[in-house]
Amino acid sequence: MMSSSCLFSLHFPVCQSSLALDWQTDTLSVLDVEMGHTSLCVLGLLLLNKLLNCGRAEGLDAVLTVKPNWPTLFNQESVTFTCDLTEEKDTDWNYTFTGNGSRLSVCGTEKSCSYKLMKNSSGDYKCTGRHRSRNLTAESKTVTLNVTVNSRPVITVSPSWLSAEASVTLYCSVKDQSAGWRFYWYKAIPKLSDNNSYSYELLPGRSDGTEQDVYIVHGQTHTAGYVCKAGRGDPVFYTYYSKPKFIWSGDFHPASLRVSPDRAQHFSSESVSLSCEGNSTEWRVMRFTKADHLSNCSDFGTVNGSTCNIHKFKNNTAVYWCESGSGQFSNAVNITVQNKNIILLSPVHPVTEGHPVTLGCKSRTEILVSNVLFYRNGNLIQNDNRGQLNISDASKSDEGFYWCEHSGNVSPQSWVAIKLSRPETSSVTLPVIIMLVCGMLLIILLLLLCCYRKSKYSLFARTMPSQKTNQDSANQDETQPKLSSSHQSGADESNDGIYSLIQLKYFRNEGKLSPGLTGETVYSEIKLGADLGP
Repeated sequence: MMSSSCLFSLHFPVCQSSLALDWQTDTLSVLDVEMGHTSLCVLGLLLLNKLLNCGRAEGLDAVLTVKPNWPTLFNQESVTFTCDLTEEKDTDWNYTFTGNGSRLSVCGTEKSCSYKLMKNSSGDYKCTGRHRSRNLTAESKTVTLNVTVNSRPVITVSPSWLSAEASVTLYCSVKDQSAGWRFYWYKAIPKLSDNNSYSYELLPGRSDGTEQDVYIVHGQTHTAGYVCKAGRGDPVFYTYYSKPKFIWSGDFHPASLRVSPDRAQHFSSESVSLSCEGNSTEWRVMRFTKADHLSNCSDFGTVNGSTCNIHKFKNNTAVYWCESGSGQFSNAVNITVQNKNIILLSPVHPVTEGHPVTLGCKSRTEILVSNVLFYRNGNLIQNDNRGQLNISDASKSDEGFYWCEHSGNVSPQSWVAIKLSRPETSSVTLPVIIMLVCGMLLIILLLLLCCYRKSKYSLFARTMPSQKTNQDSANQDETQPKLSSSHQSGADESNDGIYSLIQLKYFRNEGKLSPGLTGETVYSEIKLGADLGP
């Protein structure tokens, strides 16, 4: 129906009456009838009502549908408008679509229209149907769309620091989390050509994304970065990539970051060097602050090859690590900056289980050697005249947050990590493997030797004539070699191979053996032609 309302007042002298036409309710009513000719007057009014409504079909409405109709739509996302008519076949109709009072020229006159939203596309939309041969129109009610700029999802990782044999859980969150999204998961690959930039490699799994907004990474052993994005609709509309989020490891694998001075806390006025080591010629040192700000050494220090020199710290706490052009990530270190009087002297790298570790306390001018209190996880663990806390045999129970206190001055706290030592059996793994391989090779050689001997004896048993017959034949003449051959009865004379036993007899020549003769029996194969005589 038409949404506008207009009231017309008409006066008919014949009827001596006034009438009103309301476009909103499509009704024509007699306001006042003063005198006669009532029947003629009513008939005239009915005819007038018909004339005024000849362009409208009673009970005919248009309905505008929008798909997808999410609570929030995004810039560059496509929607489909469809205009349906009630109680009327939709053939022979032309359609127009309007948004915020302006016709959508891209839609044409078909009943459906695909429309790509823009950032200013929020507002009211409706459609109108007009019959091609009859003066009939139908208009829909308005539909309101809420369009915003493209979304960037947020990825989180848990835990932030890797522990032994722990899996990593990734979460990807977008606006309207339940609105038909599929999620795509990527590993961040450093791009040293662009500052702070990364390329993205799809993680194993379905290339068309996952319905769940959670992805679990198993077997992660070193520092890595991850991003996610989401998509929905057909054709698929994708969000931007999320900002990268990192999982950090303190282990030196496959590259390492060295800190000099080698401690976790530093005064803001101190100079510190961060050096990258590993199988790469190009490195960059990265920093991630508590405010989730990612930057590289050129933003907070000076670059000298694979070393980043920081002359003055500006942030209180940040995580640092190295990235190479070949995609390697180093161990990460958490560095705390102190602007006050004392700092805790603690290792910046994890301590191997079973190894000793010493903690100290330092002022701006000297290392404190007496009357220092040490705390772990909020508990006082040493209160005497010593200036150091010595742990001779570190274990997992020693892991935690430590800080020191001297003369009322308290240092910041730092996490002391204890990593498991590698199993001692790993040193004997290689010899054991070598022994197993050698043993298997020996067994194979013995089997081959047995097969060879068996085939050799089988050949001799098949081709040797009777030993006794050969010996008798050979004794007939001891002065010269004799040839003793045996043919199988009824054998085909066309056979070109006869196996025989040749036994060589020899005599002494003036007490010496004839040169080249031995007392061994020689087996030979003699090729005989078919035309040989008897």
